[in-house]
Amino acid sequence: MKTAICGDFHIKGEKKIMEVKPLEFYLVEKKPPVAWVYLNRPEKKNAMNPPAWKEPLKIFEELDSDPDIRVVVISGKGPCFSAGIDLMEMIGELPELMDNSQKGGIKWKLLPKIKKLQDAITCIESCRKPVIAAVHSHCVGAGLDMITACDIRICSQDAVFSLREAAVGFVADVGVLQRIPLIVGQGHARELAYTARNITASRAKEILLVNDVYDTPEILMEKAEELAREIADNSPLAVQASKDVLNYGVGKSIGDGLDYVASISSNIIPSNDLMEAFTAFTEKRKPVFTGN
Repeated sequence: MKTAICGDFHIKGEKKIMEVKPLEFYLVEKKPPVAWVYLNRPEKKNAMNPPAWKEPLKIFEELDSDPDIRVVVISGKGPCFSAGIDLMEMIGELPELMDNSQKGGIKWKLLPKIKKLQDAITCIESCRKPVIAAVHSHCVGAGLDMITACDIRICSQDAVFSLREAAVGFVADVGVLQRIPLIVGQGHARELAYTARNITASRAKEILLVNDVYDTPEILMEKAEELAREIADNSPLAVQASKDVLNYGVGKSIGDGLDYVASISSNIIPSNDLMEAFTAFTEKRKPVFTGN
């Protein structure tokens, strides 16, 4: 069921429109300039069933194209961020997993289905708007896949992380093995993948999986909003171009990255945001960026 509920709220004296969209798995709240995407199956600890993998593409396409949204925060409703994939419900979508013959034709049908699952995670990384993951309690398996596709991760003290797949006979195949080494390094990534052990919030910060740890989930959400608004106060043109350049640089040489950023820089300069920054500096005030 896709519905929208709108209401007014105020930010710094400016009237804004809040839009709430409950989907089958996610709940999307737009509070410009920040959008909140909640995993919203609390009765199942946000275990990721078929809608969890089908809805992100449309969600992040819409957020990417919405000029009023500058930052996205992903979090979980209920007792935890996510208990991982709901394997029992996903079997209906992936009957090939239970086919005893496992012949070539069966595997050939499974391959594009895995690609679609990968797309549900990659669309977060591909979104031009910065995405912050705010994690409380368990973030397991597919939940970890999701947050490694985000730009920034923060958590509360009760957070528990696990790259769980080896413990249930799978190889993690929707992106975490490709992304987490870039975040924590090869040694920590391999330890997490091979042991499938739980790690605490403090350990997650120690290995740079998360940037900050906060005492309670309530404080976490406050800090997530503070961080999102701090980012949103900057030029959206410059922030989004920075994300584009950082994403491009993964796996490239420094020379390739320098060539690319030179092209991006020459394409976005001059801009109204740049002129506004100069004007605000001379007038000794905070700049108001429009992204133009």
